[in-house]
Amino acid sequence: MKKEKLGIAILGAGAIANVHIQAYLQLCDLCEIRVICDLFPQKAKDLIDEYQLTSAVAVKNYQEALSRKDIDAVSICLPPGAHADIAVLALNSGKHVICEKPMAGSLEECDAMLCAAKYNGKLLSVIAQNRFKTPNQKVKCLLDEGAIGSVLSATVNSLWWRGENYYDIWWRGTWEKESGGCVINHAVHHIDLILWMLGKPDSVRAFITNLGHGNSECEDYATVIMSYPGKVVQLNASLVTHDEKQELIFQGKRAEICVPWRVASSRAQPNGFPESNEEIVKAIQKRYKELPDLTMEGHSAQIRNFVRAIRGEEILAIDGEQGRSTIELIAAIYKSAYVGQRIDLPIVKDDIFYRKGGIPSVMPHFHEKQKSIENFTKSKPITLGRDVGK
Repeated sequence: MKKEKLGIAILGAGAIANVHIQAYLQLCDLCEIRVICDLFPQKAKDLIDEYQLTSAVAVKNYQEALSRKDIDAVSICLPPGAHADIAVLALNSGKHVICEKPMAGSLEECDAMLCAAKYNGKLLSVIAQNRFKTPNQKVKCLLDEGAIGSVLSATVNSLWWRGENYYDIWWRGTWEKESGGCVINHAVHHIDLILWMLGKPDSVRAFITNLGHGNSECEDYATVIMSYPGKVVQLNASLVTHDEKQELIFQGKRAEICVPWRVASSRAQPNGFPESNEEIVKAIQKRYKELPDLTMEGHSAQIRNFVRAIRGEEILAIDGEQGRSTIELIAAIYKSAYVGQRIDLPIVKDDIFYRKGGIPSVMPHFHEKQKSIENFTKSKPITLGRDVGK
């Protein structure tokens, strides 16, 4: 028997809502957008008109959206500080939830979301769209297969550029509402990839600062060292890098592989100096090409998985526990930057960096926010990472 279409509500009509709408529209045989909710209802109405969502209505109140019996699932596209409260409300209203990154501003809030999902028997997913990119999938497979031997080190560059006026929006650039700067809102993508590809580190050591955004309390630059048994990872995060170069570089005993894709291997000459090991390079290159490309990528692929998982047709690929792991590593990064010392994982419940409001209460204000506007005028579509999926 044919299943009824799932009813979808989009909570938040900002820039990222466009990406969710486009993804759901590719699944029109499985689901239907019925509500777009925003504190500024005209933004919701504009999206309904732009995408000709004839079955959708614009509402201002989240309770109104969540009280509807024809809504089965919601996309949370709100400022980070609102993620947890709205997710718990949605889950307690009997809705499945897919939440934009970051999952929440604290581990305590993450655990509240997980508890609500379990209690209500609903799915909770957190956006990590870069896992659904062909090069990342292939590199993950090569690492799992041991193609480069044991990993010795990795360098991850999460490099972005944002103008100073990026922080003019009312919620951005505040510890309370945005939950932090480039680490939690930009490098979050790459931190998720690190955890997915290499697992959780034992400890971190971090430095953060603000180099170029005077209307933000939070960091726009960070360097992090993550320690694992037998290997180390360096993460560089920035909002002041003009070419926005983003890459993941894995050094193994046999070879180096990278995203954007490249491969190299060295072997020792009699004097210990290197020469290219073309045999290994060709073998890894061959295997990379053999691995299948994804038929759908990014948000579209993850949201398709979310919808199919609700319908019982697939296993949920990214759940709330995985989103929590990312927040735990970010909390350790902020704690290390704050205390100026190495921080061991996990973060325990009596730690101020676990608790809701803990990070905003202790982190330095690099600047005080001086300008705050409700909305930007219409501009080009946002960027979601220039190289991390190439």
